[in-house]
Amino acid sequence: MSEQWSTELQVAQVRVARPTDKLNEIEKFYCEGLGLEKVGSFTGHQGYKGVMIGLPNASYHLEFTEHIEGSPCPAPSKDNLLVLYMPQHEIIQRIAKRLAHMGYPEVEPENPYWAEKGITIEDPDGWRLVLMNTAGI
Repeated sequence: MSEQWSTELQVAQVRVARPTDKLNEIEKFYCEGLGLEKVGSFTGHQGYKGVMIGLPNASYHLEFTEHIEGSPCPAPSKDNLLVLYMPQHEIIQRIAKRLAHMGYPEVEPENPYWAEKGITIEDPDGWRLVLMNTAGI
């Protein structure tokens, strides 16, 4: 697998964005619970406020937005996942325990593959996060 982008697709940053009507709870889940950092935020942008969450100095992050008229965002299925590949089992267990104490316990994954080496947890909107105990591809 190539470690460089193609010459045609010059990407400077990757952002995955979705709406929520629970912005404060989402920020607490991903920052305090999971351990990511708030890398930016905004308010008053044409009725929207939002937060960007990720790893410091990384060119990829998550963005969550909320509109003043509401931004409900039910998860489309139990198999829409954000998967974080993490090589240290002890850290996964520590994060899962912290999230469980915050009210977000482990849930049974839709696809049994994720249960082999991972822990699946639903965020405040019901979107699923998998903490996978492998180094990835």
